[in-house]
Amino acid sequence: MYGVPNPQGSGAADAEGPRFYEVWKGSNVFFLQGRFIFGPDVRSLFLTMLLIVAPISIFCVFVARKLMDDFSHRLGISIMVVAVVFTLYDLTLLLLTSGRDPGIIPRNKHPPEPEVGDGNTEAGGSHTPQLRIPRIKDVTVNGITVKIKYCDTCMLYRPPRCSHCSICNNCVERFDHHCPWVGQCIGLRNYRFFYMFVFSTTLLCIYVFGFCWVYIVRIKNAEQTTIWKAMTKTPASIVLIIYTFISVWFVGGLSVFHLYLMSTNQTTYENFRYRYDRRANPYNKGVVENFKEIFFTQISPSKNKFRARVPREQGLQPRTVGGGFMSPNMGRAVGDLEMGRKPVAWDEARAATDINDLEAGLGSMLDEKDHRTGEASPDLGRGPLPPEGLESRAQLHPRRSSWGRRSGSWEMSPEVLALAAGAGESNQLGIGGDSVSGGHR
Repeated sequence: MYGVPNPQGSGAADAEGPRFYEVWKGSNVFFLQGRFIFGPDVRSLFLTMLLIVAPISIFCVFVARKLMDDFSHRLGISIMVVAVVFTLYDLTLLLLTSGRDPGIIPRNKHPPEPEVGDGNTEAGGSHTPQLRIPRIKDVTVNGITVKIKYCDTCMLYRPPRCSHCSICNNCVERFDHHCPWVGQCIGLRNYRFFYMFVFSTTLLCIYVFGFCWVYIVRIKNAEQTTIWKAMTKTPASIVLIIYTFISVWFVGGLSVFHLYLMSTNQTTYENFRYRYDRRANPYNKGVVENFKEIFFTQISPSKNKFRARVPREQGLQPRTVGGGFMSPNMGRAVGDLEMGRKPVAWDEARAATDINDLEAGLGSMLDEKDHRTGEASPDLGRGPLPPEGLESRAQLHPRRSSWGRRSGSWEMSPEVLALAAGAGESNQLGIGGDSVSGGHR
């Protein structure tokens, strides 16, 4: 039984309920009571921070500190200050990329309204239309038709440029990719910070690489020796030169690649899957407008309030009409690869149970009616029939089912309809009495 909610106590009950981040269905990891959201591979973030902090620490101790003595006071101090400040700036961008909502679309509590499918389901001799959620729908973006898919996990149609991340188990707006180095999806709300982090890391590598060579040249000029002998005087500079040279190819190449993607208004996912260079890109607005969209537009607020209280579920669950509905993947051997799950059918078992209960209830009422009115039957009123007469009547008149049908017909006699109406009124009175007495209890 579903009780009537108490309007006075609902606020206190909701305040004591869990927060959204505590019952989150995705694979994310939360810190500081839902203020920071990370991906399930958040441990890789510490490795990335170590790869940044460790070489900068070596640079400050063995290179920048030495250059402070060789150069004038202000210039020497600035080399150290720029390295430290630029590193802190780079780490801040890293946290802004990995610790914020990338654009997660909240899941629906219930599937959307199904549509009538082509297949029919036979139940008791009648055909009812099979309800099915379409797998793909077409939408128009800037005059170009774009297909959007239904997500079985989130129970929604993904907006254009949205995709379901199999690692975080969320649908992300303007999904670019899942970056293992930052431990987070890159999407609508953190792509700007991601590119700024990659580009600043590239500049930081160039900065360390350049001043390591400056220090080697200073040693060569001071001792009047060859460049090779000067390099042996500072092994830390050699290690940093090799490290930054390798790293700059990675982060620098990534910066150039995303620079191309931003100029053409593409995502990494779209570039590898759709190849807009072979067909029209509905999102390309020109180079200037594309860069404005990335860097000079306001970041949309998060659609999720992770620290809010979860409201208490109230009301009945939605019931199906017309024989239930099916997932768009129903009948397929393998589900969507992006979903990471197989399709399921909804409410078929519950619908079958309701039909069986209703059939059993009407059958018992009809049997009771036949038992009570057997003596008042017009045929029996003419006199008792011999056994032979009963057998002949059974042959002439087909046997009726508990639904009042003959040989598969669903027509019901007027007597059965009148009896069912009377039984319905009595049941309503009985149910009303029970509910009132339960309320007083």
